[in-house]
Amino acid sequence: MKILKKVLLSLLIAASMGAVSTSAVAADAGRIVYAPADAIDMTLDKIKIAIDAIANGSEGAAVAALIKDALDSTKEINANDKVDVARSKASSKLKNARTHAKENALQEAEQELKAAQKAFSDLKGLL
Repeated sequence: MKILKKVLLSLLIAASMGAVSTSAVAADAGRIVYAPADAIDMTLDKIKIAIDAIANGSEGAAVAALIKDALDSTKEINANDKVDVARSKASSKLKNARTHAKENALQEAEQELKAAQKAFSDLKGLL
């Protein structure tokens, strides 16, 4: 009888842990989850839009908003720890570009954007 209680208690604990962990990792119903390569492409597209905006003579505030959009899209890049570390470093380049854009230093912002573009392109090799 003691063994049966231990087995049933073990099964109950295992089942409750499985139920809790399943609900914790479930994605939100309204949230779109992107594959890592697709998320990188989406980020690269948004960086290109910001670079094109600088080339077309957009103001710093408008460019900063476009860079913010690119920064937000980097959060969708989820693969492994190596990719996450590299993504974080590449994101810092975008943050620097945004700071330059806010200061209307668009030439520096463009250089940072191009560095970020290369860094995000390199992420695909880590997948």
